Amino acid sequence: MSEQRKIVGPFHQLVTFRGLSLRGPLRNEQLEIISNAGMIIQGGHIQEVGDYEKLVKEVDQVIELEGPCVGLPGWIDSHTHICFAGSRHLDYSARNSGDSYLEIAERGGGIWDTVQKTRIADFEHLYKLTRDRLDIQLKCGVTTVECKSGYGLNHEQELKQLRIIKRLGEERSGDIIATCLAAHMTPRDFEGKPEDYLDSILTELLPVISKEGLAQRVDIFTEKSAFSVEQSRAYLTEAAKLGFQLTVHGDQFSPGGGLLAVETNASSVDHLENTTSETIRALGSSNTVATVLPGASLGLGMKFAPSRQLLDAGAIVNIASDWNPGSAPMGDLLTQAAIMGASEKLTDAEVLAGITFRAAAALRLNDRGRLIQGSVADFNVFNVDDYREILYHQGQLKPQTVWKKGQIFGKDG
Repeated sequence: MSEQRKIVGPFHQLVTFRGLSLRGPLRNEQLEIISNAGMIIQGGHIQEVGDYEKLVKEVDQVIELEGPCVGLPGWIDSHTHICFAGSRHLDYSARNSGDSYLEIAERGGGIWDTVQKTRIADFEHLYKLTRDRLDIQLKCGVTTVECKSGYGLNHEQELKQLRIIKRLGEERSGDIIATCLAAHMTPRDFEGKPEDYLDSILTELLPVISKEGLAQRVDIFTEKSAFSVEQSRAYLTEAAKLGFQLTVHGDQFSPGGGLLAVETNASSVDHLENTTSETIRALGSSNTVATVLPGASLGLGMKFAPSRQLLDAGAIVNIASDWNPGSAPMGDLLTQAAIMGASEKLTDAEVLAGITFRAAAALRLNDRGRLIQGSVADFNVFNVDDYREILYHQGQLKPQTVWKKGQIFGKDG
């Protein structure tokens, strides 16, 4: 028996993102905004959007919204590190007192501090910590989340993280996309060169990940404090041969990773705070998504990635939270996107596209991020009468309800 056709509405405004370009600048006037709109849902997917009074006659069930409401696609956060244990408040305080990221790392802080805390956390405790962060994300309107490993940094512990992520993906309403970031840095307790560590990931860890279906994506931190461009190129080339999608932490503190991502046809290059004009031009004509991470800029007190320049060059610009215990502890995607949008002079359309359908492109997902026929029925309902109120409140205005696959999170989801 097929699921009933139901309609949700009326929306004072339904912002669909229909027909908008995947790349380059966007004007607010280009947005399709349907007034007095309804959305017909069946089987967790959108069947039709349009005039509420017309569509309400074509359904089996009516879910009527109260008061003025604006509907937008569910947010997509394409870069997070939320599977971790511990806190790095000492790092944060030290940075604000003048210590550099590298100085803190050299004395045992930074990534290695979180690795040690995550390793000693047992499976169930780490599972609960990650589950609670996912709850926060979903309540704030994030209906699809990318989640990385990378705080295990040995095969047993990386598998622990990825198995937790897989379990949560199977149990929960929100979609979770797993990424293996075993190439976050060379572990301090690894006996061998960085190339040896990367080779062990390729020959020992990734085959297990493939066999268990734990992840289809790999990431590498291409940076002076992690892996060189040459080391990263060799690793990414071999990972692609094994069938993995690629993404790169690149150009955060020094350039090189951005051009490498384009060269290797990576799905995205993430960070770009210290990218170059050459890389901006390359991304402008590439299908590699430029993922900017304003949370890291806010957490580290550094400049934002040049989003305006990237868009004007024709790049696909995605905004993600980078939620992690070190450089981006806030984790609030909408707040970060709104603040960066004001600083970089991005239109509302560009910011909202960056956390919806352009974010979907960074994860190679083509079934979400727009409110159109055939898309997954992931959407946020805000109790306002104009979509521009959302960014105006700089993340303090949260969704009235969050819908995942046609169900309200917290009720049926």
